[in-house]
Formats: sequence, C-alpha cells, structure tokens
Amino acid sequence: MVRKERMKVDRREALKLLAAVGMGAGLTEPLLAKSKTAPLPNAMIKLTPQQDAFLDDLERRACLYFWEQASASNGQVRDRARSFGKETGRVTSIAATGFGLTAHCIADMRGYMPASDLRGRVLKTLQYHYEQLPHDHGFFFHFNDIETGKRAWNCEVSSIDTALLLCGVLTCRAHFTGGGVESQIRELATKIYERIDWPWMLNGGTTFSMGSMPETGFLKSHWSTYCELMMLYLLALGSTTHPVEPICWISIARPYIDYAGFHYVSDLAPLFTHQYSHAWFDFRGQRDRYINYFDNSITATRAHKAFCLAQKGMSYTDDYWGVTASDSSRGYTAWGGPPLLGKIDGSVVPSAAAGSLPFLPEECLRVLMSLRENYEIAWGRYGFVDAFNPDDNWYDRDVLGIDQGIGLLMAENLRSQFVWQTFMKNPEAVEGMKRSGFIKT
Repeated sequence: MVRKERMKVDRREALKLLAAVGMGAGLTEPLLAKSKTAPLPNAMIKLTPQQDAFLDDLERRACLYFWEQASASNGQVRDRARSFGKETGRVTSIAATGFGLTAHCIADMRGYMPASDLRGRVLKTLQYHYEQLPHDHGFFFHFNDIETGKRAWNCEVSSIDTALLLCGVLTCRAHFTGGGVESQIRELATKIYERIDWPWMLNGGTTFSMGSMPETGFLKSHWSTYCELMMLYLLALGSTTHPVEPICWISIARPYIDYAGFHYVSDLAPLFTHQYSHAWFDFRGQRDRYINYFDNSITATRAHKAFCLAQKGMSYTDDYWGVTASDSSRGYTAWGGPPLLGKIDGSVVPSAAAGSLPFLPEECLRVLMSLRENYEIAWGRYGFVDAFNPDDNWYDRDVLGIDQGIGLLMAENLRSQFVWQTFMKNPEAVEGMKRSGFIKT
C-alpha cells in the first residue's frame, strides 16, 4: 500500500513547530521517567554510559509514540503521526499495533509508566482484536480506522502484518505472568493466536499468499522468497490448532547476493527484511539446513553500509549511512541496496541502523548518536523522524509506527535481550523452529 506523500519541510519552520510543543524543554510525561534498570544484565555488548543513556532516550520516546498514537479505547496504533506529537489521522496499521504491544512490555519492564496503565491498555487491545475487529479466518486487514475498526483504503487481509501483530500478542502472553488482569491477557492472546487458520492462507499451495481481498479472493503474490517472512512461517509451523507442514519452510527460495566480497542470502529488497523476524525470534547460535540467519543479517548489514559508502556524489560516511523502506521527499518508497533499489538521493533512514543494532552494535550506535548530535531537527517527540536529507534541506514531518517499532525492539535486544528472552518463552515459537529443522551450532 502506497502511503500519502509528505511535503518538504523547511528547517526553520520545523524548529518552530518543535519549540511550540515544548521539545526544547524536554518531556515530562510519566512514560518518560528514567529507566529503573539501566543497563540490565545480559547485554550483548558493554555499553558506555553515554551509549546506554542515548538508547534509553530513544526507547522512551518510541514507547511514547505507541502510547499516545493509539486509541485509548481499543489499542489500535496509528500507521504514522507527526513527529512533534499532534495527529488527527485515523488510519491504523495492524503491524504497528504488534510493535506497540511489545513496546508496552518494554515500558513495563523498564518502568517507563505505571504498570496498571500498561496492563489496562494491553487488555483492551486484546479484547478488541479478539471480540470486535473484523477478521477472515483469524487474519486481519492491513489498515483500519482507529475508532471504528473499519477497513481502510480497500486494503487486503494481510498475512505478514497479522504475523507482526501476533508477535506482539505472544510477547504480552509471555511477559504478563501474574493473576487477575494478566491471566485475562494470556487467555485472550492464546485465543487470538489459536484462531488463525494458517492452511487457509496457503490457498492449496506450500507458500503463503500475501493476503486476500473480500472482493476478489487471494492475492496472486506469495511470500515465497527469503525476506521478513520467517516469522510468518515459524508461527504457522508452531500452531497447536491449525499448523502447516515443514514442506512450507523448505519451499521458500533463498537466493544469494554477492557484493564487494559479501556473500549472503537475500531477495532484492530493503534492509528491513533482514530485521523484522529477528526482533522477536532469537536466531543466534542456531541454523537450519541452509544458513545461520543471524550471521546472515550481520553480513547483509555490512554489505548495506559498504553499498551506501560507495554511492558517488552522496554524503554517506561512517557517521551517516542507512537506507530502508521509508518516507522520502517524493513519498513513501522501498529503496536501498545492494543492488541499487529505488532512486537513492543521499537521504538517511534512521531505522536502517536502529533496526540493525544487534548485528553491528558499534557501527550502528555511531551512526545514530552522530545523527542525534548533528541534526537537531531530525529528533522529535518520538525520536528520529522517519527519514531526512540535509543536503536537500528535507526533513520528514512524520514518524512511522513500524519504523519506530523495529528500532525500539532492537535497541532493547541489544541492551538486555529482553524481547528475545520473553518471546522465546512461548512454546509455539520453539516448536516452530524445531519443525523447521533448526539446530544449535
């Protein structure tokens, strides 16, 4: 789905907008209280106090997005919002809601806001998605109205976006382990997951359709070549009610890309395809019959950095690189490389580095902290704007839920491994990997 184009914003105008909502004075909401545990044990690398403080601020602001830019009555999260906080758009994204549910678990673990508020929001979200939001065989529409839940933009019932929602649903089930409201959360999460009729979305084949339209049936395009699809297949393989067979995992094509001495599995797709499944599923130290996917994402990120630095006439440096599907001065676009995808114009997309934090911690932290230090206007109420190009004096006015989400989850995984450790407590996740043939290395 192509998102609406955003106009160029003058730097001085944007600074005035930020000042008008008090960004220069800092944030005072309860959600932005200091982390109660910073850093936690089990960090992937030893962070300096400055690095940890930066990541804590990035996470707190992202958590604020998922709190403020969601319906208080049903928990649906807006697809996008203005970076300075004011937003009246009504379109939500089922994928953004999945990131948001995980964000609430992070906010609860970090102590960013009152536990009772977070539990109440999670419960309302799960109740609404199980009892009221329209679905087809358990799969949800990609975009919906934030209050009515009505399908937006004549979009599809989406297989991959439902999978992203489910990852958040199951994270909540594993995190909230107490009685009362927490037992209700676990019960509803299980019902939402177990309702999914995975074989139906195969439409008689061995790879998943990208979705279904009420008017015309299944989309012709399938999730059949390596990308962010791993979560979709692993969730389906681990289902206790409507599982698919392991032949589906084997049916995925895994082509190789060779670039500047880097050799790795990848489709011709933006960098986020090497990030999304890794936000929840812990692929470290494991491999199937094909590859170690975590190591593969490390190589893909290194190749992407090399690709950016090799772009002639662009301003990419060790402090400024990273492009993935995002807003641009010409509208939403899927761009990146290698090989060249889309019209690269020197813009930087912060979620490219943020979503790869566990893969190249030092290099991605260097980029993100340099962007924060050198481009004040690119940092707003919810963290980085979605994309910007200082050479063209273009700074996006918006943030996107899925882009804020992947940076948030990967930052927390770098700091504490919390999302991995929590999500992998779900026996279905473990079973999905087992049935796919994963073994420890």
